[in-house]
Amino acid sequence: MVKKPAGNQMWGGRFSARPDAIMEAINASIGYDKKLYAQDIEGSKAHAAMLADQGIITKSDAKKIMQGLDTISSEIGEGTFEFSTALEDIHMNVEARLKDLIGEPAGRLHTARSRNDQVATDFRLWVKAQALHVHAILGELIDVFVDLAEKHADTVMPGFTHLQTAQPVTFGHHMMAYVEMFARDRSRAADAVERMNECPLGAAALAGTGFAIDRKATAKALGFREPTRNSLDSVSDRDFALDYLSLAAICAGHLSRLAEELVIWSTPQFSFVRLTDQFSTGSSIMPQKRNPDAAELIRAKTGRINGDLIALLTVMKGLPLAYSKDMQEDKEAVFDAADNLELAILAMTGMMKGITVNAASMAKAAGSGFSIATDLADWLVRETNLPFREAHHVTGAAVAMAEKKGCGLEELSLDDLQGLHPSITKEVFSVLSVEKSVASRKSFGGTAPANVRRQVKYWRSRRAKEK
Repeated sequence: MVKKPAGNQMWGGRFSARPDAIMEAINASIGYDKKLYAQDIEGSKAHAAMLADQGIITKSDAKKIMQGLDTISSEIGEGTFEFSTALEDIHMNVEARLKDLIGEPAGRLHTARSRNDQVATDFRLWVKAQALHVHAILGELIDVFVDLAEKHADTVMPGFTHLQTAQPVTFGHHMMAYVEMFARDRSRAADAVERMNECPLGAAALAGTGFAIDRKATAKALGFREPTRNSLDSVSDRDFALDYLSLAAICAGHLSRLAEELVIWSTPQFSFVRLTDQFSTGSSIMPQKRNPDAAELIRAKTGRINGDLIALLTVMKGLPLAYSKDMQEDKEAVFDAADNLELAILAMTGMMKGITVNAASMAKAAGSGFSIATDLADWLVRETNLPFREAHHVTGAAVAMAEKKGCGLEELSLDDLQGLHPSITKEVFSVLSVEKSVASRKSFGGTAPANVRRQVKYWRSRRAKEK
């Protein structure tokens, strides 16, 4: 009889002494990978069923394994399962408990698999589900923006470049810009799912197995499109996790840009929007304050999510094939990013559902900073046949004159304008207003209210098909 060492019983007879306490601490991942318990049990049940179907283990043993795994699932779900750091990870914790419950048949479960393909499968299942979840909740966020765009198709506001007033746009058009961003995020989630929809189970440690397993059966049972094609890549690939972190970082960046705008827009100096009490906080000393803390925290969480991406990129950058223990560091970054991205999306959805738009403040600001200057230049090109560069020069002179007089372009007299260029007629005043400016931007993708309504119709139809 081979004597087993104290401590971890799953390593077999190679070791004669238990790990040092520090080694046990650095080696253990159960503190966070217990999050994968449902996927681990699902994968083990699919593996056991396949082993039985292939005649590698008996139907009787498979039945006992299934029953034991169901019991463990209930124990973990109910909070009565005792996790052990000495058993390192979720896989060994489940297997040890299974042995306590059903005895010898538990030892047959690990036939034709390794922790390497086991964890790769569990983690893929989890990341795939999370990507699908992000895809779904981004759809709900898009619906909120489409509603806002429809409601505010005619609400004018300043459009900015360099955070300086550029040209008038509509708030509806601004909201539809975020629809485009979040739709791209959804497409990235869908693309990531398509790429990760291959099952590593059966790749074993790195070289496959000599047992007559059916990898297509386990892939199908676990909801994957097909099994992975190379055993070395199967156990060493974490592209699926990087795909998720990449889309999370890009999506968080979009959320952060909007959060920054909400912070600015909700200031008394702008007074473009008001956030609800549910998504604002006060001050412990200044009773008048309404702080946009939810938006600020969304903006900050982008830093965490970006850091998670960089962390895993750095872990993976120098690893030779196949599996290395470094990859144990893959999960915490993904779990952290997933938790924070979900929270940020849900918080943004809540904020935007309840947002109040101050149309009067937006309209007042829309005409500031000579925002209709381009309309004057365009009129000169259309009506007087001036080259655009010359029209640009004339318009610049008109802006300088209006600035000196302390008035808007539309408030300059015809004599003032004709002094800059004699071909200007009184018809020029027909384009010198914020409302006429936005209405004229009818090119595909432009800010004209009619365009916004067409885009709203398009997105309502697209979303109806997606649902």
